[in-house]
Amino acid sequence: MLSNIEVLCHSSIRINRGSIIYFDPFNIGKNYNDADFIFITHDHYDHYSEEDINKVRKKDTIIIAPNDLSSKLQENEFTNKQIITVEPNKKYTIKNLKIETIPAYNTNKVFHPKDNNWVGYIIEIKGIRYYIAGDTDITEENKKVKCDVAFVPVGGTYTMNFNEAASLINEIRPKVAVPIHYGSIVGTTQDATDFVKLLHPSIKGVILMK
Repeated sequence: MLSNIEVLCHSSIRINRGSIIYFDPFNIGKNYNDADFIFITHDHYDHYSEEDINKVRKKDTIIIAPNDLSSKLQENEFTNKQIITVEPNKKYTIKNLKIETIPAYNTNKVFHPKDNNWVGYIIEIKGIRYYIAGDTDITEENKKVKCDVAFVPVGGTYTMNFNEAASLINEIRPKVAVPIHYGSIVGTTQDATDFVKLLHPSIKGVILMK
């Protein structure tokens, strides 16, 4: 389920399983310029980074992002055909990808208001459902997520911490859980290790960030 999947940095994920897909490219160390799809969860600089988007995009890359990023994407020379804007609680089919958007927001902090309509994503690839949570706390919506693999923030401050992330994962019970959103801006490798230790024995915790 995790073959050809990398956590490059922070919340930046690269999937190479038929299509090459990036989520929130940030602090990219080299020019890949191979993305078939780029998914953006929200407008903060560590998730929407034009410098890093330009390191992974190619001529015909499709970029999927919340509505409030539409004008920025156009200014960054994505065409209307390449831009797909999304809203929370929706289902989309984009070429060979089945996508669901899950609201991503804070419940006891001010950094990610629910009214901003920012999102996490569930994508289905070859029958496997991957949930990329975005910057979020535990919410009524993400407690209902059904997935095989979950990528969840564990660094705290702006999102749930490792205890809260483990609580969410133990409730939704994916087969595999991967910690993200730590190690550079906020959170430590110890947060990732502690998250894995708190998971139910039926859930495999995997640290992908190098």
